[in-house]
Amino acid sequence: MVKICCIGAGYVGGPTMAVIALKCPDIEVVVVDISSPRIAGWNSDRLPIYEPGLDDVVKQCRGRNLSFSTEVHRHVGDADIVFVSVNTPTKTCGLGAGKAADLTYWESAARMIADVSVSDKIVVEKSTVPVKTAEAIEKILAHNGRGFSYQILSNPEFLAEGTAIRDLLSPDRVLIGGRRDTAAGSAAVDLLAGVYARWVPQDRIITTNLWSAELSKLAANAFLAQRISSVNAVSALCEATGADIAEVAHSVGKDARIGSRFLSASVGFGGSCFQKDILNLVYICECYGLPEVASYWREVIRINDYQKSRFVNRVVSSMFNTVAGKKVAVLGFAFKKDTGDTRETPAIDVCKGLLGDKAVVSIYDPQVTGEQVARDLAMNKFDWDHPRHLQPLEQLSATDLEKQVAVAADAYEAAKDAHAVCILTEWDEFRGLDYRRMFQGMQKPAFVFDGRNVVEVAKLREIGFVVYSIGKPLDDWLKDMPAVA
Repeated sequence: MVKICCIGAGYVGGPTMAVIALKCPDIEVVVVDISSPRIAGWNSDRLPIYEPGLDDVVKQCRGRNLSFSTEVHRHVGDADIVFVSVNTPTKTCGLGAGKAADLTYWESAARMIADVSVSDKIVVEKSTVPVKTAEAIEKILAHNGRGFSYQILSNPEFLAEGTAIRDLLSPDRVLIGGRRDTAAGSAAVDLLAGVYARWVPQDRIITTNLWSAELSKLAANAFLAQRISSVNAVSALCEATGADIAEVAHSVGKDARIGSRFLSASVGFGGSCFQKDILNLVYICECYGLPEVASYWREVIRINDYQKSRFVNRVVSSMFNTVAGKKVAVLGFAFKKDTGDTRETPAIDVCKGLLGDKAVVSIYDPQVTGEQVARDLAMNKFDWDHPRHLQPLEQLSATDLEKQVAVAADAYEAAKDAHAVCILTEWDEFRGLDYRRMFQGMQKPAFVFDGRNVVEVAKLREIGFVVYSIGKPLDDWLKDMPAVA
């Protein structure tokens, strides 16, 4: 039927192309990337990303109609549809620094497509991009395309890490934006829609104009992050008044107009999209002369930052206003369960806050390596979304953190001789830990600071722990302690 090539073998490109290959066995699907180690990982028995169900899908298709390659130019050149799933990091310098999306990699990809093409192409935006990016890409291809025709489509992803394969196999919707006002644009939209229609019901395939599709992705992430910040803001009030955020969220979520999803209080949201996309939205609003709208969305980020700092303050103030020299076990470093992704994880800010007060931190996460922890704690803000060769290379042993940070093999090792345990990722295994055994190996008083509301508070208090759980009625011990260190 067609050949599909995806530029970028990351969290979006790899799983998406694997599922397309699975459901469309007659389509040749190639994922290309300039990173040899990443491509080697996709061709190995240990994939470079962890996602439940991904291994099985890749193994079914790899060698049949799915391949991974570093031969970028060759495969892009002869593809009919080119998905572009490259980084769009937040700018760290220049105009719009700290807010605007850096489209350097997108522009490079567009110029490369024009240089190597030997036929007409459909170019699909799979990365999250600012509104009107497609217009810039059209201009680049039109001026460098050597007579070939290009149609630009926006096909944003709406995957949740940890359930990405399930989301791809049974999506809420597939959104395709294109120039439906032209015959060629309409045909391109229909062709891509036909690929998804192999397994997605027609009523879940939505087609719009280009700008609506580009903005829908930013808006969707902003709305989801807003819900998390809203419930986290209420969690602070719950602690101050003695209300229980779980009961409040349950009651609120029963309203059909609101719904129950994304109403779980936590130490804060993370991941590669929420903060970056909201900052991008803020910048776009400012550029279009909408300062009030920009300010509204900026508050979502501020509440998220407040929730993380509030958690650190609660830890320090509860432990006699200092954690200097005290061992603190951190359970969970990924930004959510069922993924090894640490991009913008709240654990980074919490760990840095504890380290700033001279704590000794012992970290355990079932899917995050010590190397990744070291890189994350060495990075400056927004470094993570730039190519790996531009990220800091420092290891913990080469920094002042050497004596303050350790990575443990399991939760019990992390908690041995610790004064406190901080739960920062909602891994299922943390619900079933033997907390009595953990308590016996800890310094006393022993604290548990639950940033994900995964423990049974009453049971832990019976064991002897001083327990703080986000948005829950405070332990008697904590009622006498200031909320801010």
